[in-house]
Amino acid sequence: MLDKGLFAIMAVLLLLALSACNNSENASAENEGKVLKVGSTGLVYPFSFKEGEKLQGFDIEVVEKIADKLGYEIDWQLTDFSGLMGQLESGKLDTVANQVAVTAVREEKFNFSEAYAYDGTQIIVKKDNNDIESVEDLKGKKVASVLGSNHAANLEGLDFANEIDIKTYEAHDGMLNELDFGRIDAYANGKNILLAEIEKSGLPLKAVGDPISKERVAFPFVKDDKNDELIEAFNQALAELHEDGTLKELSEKYFKEDVTVEKVSN
Repeated sequence: MLDKGLFAIMAVLLLLALSACNNSENASAENEGKVLKVGSTGLVYPFSFKEGEKLQGFDIEVVEKIADKLGYEIDWQLTDFSGLMGQLESGKLDTVANQVAVTAVREEKFNFSEAYAYDGTQIIVKKDNNDIESVEDLKGKKVASVLGSNHAANLEGLDFANEIDIKTYEAHDGMLNELDFGRIDAYANGKNILLAEIEKSGLPLKAVGDPISKERVAFPFVKDDKNDELIEAFNQALAELHEDGTLKELSEKYFKEDVTVEKVSN
């Protein structure tokens, strides 16, 4: 026979599991037919990109899984990254699915969901470039990044940023080719993006040095009381996707590794 104390613990655990399931089902029923306006660029493989007319990618699938759990339809809004954050701030978007890193500056304007991925600002150069082996070697070099991105901000925040010729561009699209053609000396963007794109493109490029930052990736929302419940619902859905292995499966599909858990440094 089961010990009474053990039986009581099992009963509590069962009730908690049923409660979480019911909360998810109730949220789906309540939101059925509602539209979630989500912004993305559609230009950053493998997070958000188009093949033909189909929008796909890791971020796209993650937010689609969340919306499905919560009973929302998604109205996708595509524009450049700086435009996305402006539209979010003005209330034209509910959130953004485009590898948005949680930074101190952004937390002044937005509240964030729990992290669904982890990344860092990485420097890449041409394979035959032996002049740049670390971030310190960027002095006197022409280094590109995306306007309004945390990666550009991380470059500009370096102690010796005034010694770097930092160029910012409206979009990520085509930047690997700019580097390959020699129009820039180095390019800074998210490590997960760059490693996947280098492998896909086959271009003679390489990552150099350690990432110059480590950051959480999450969904941003305008600071508004009405968004508190939506953030809580997103967090519940993300917890379920972590628990059942869906986030790991999607990560391995696009990155061949699990970027949804924070790696502990040795």
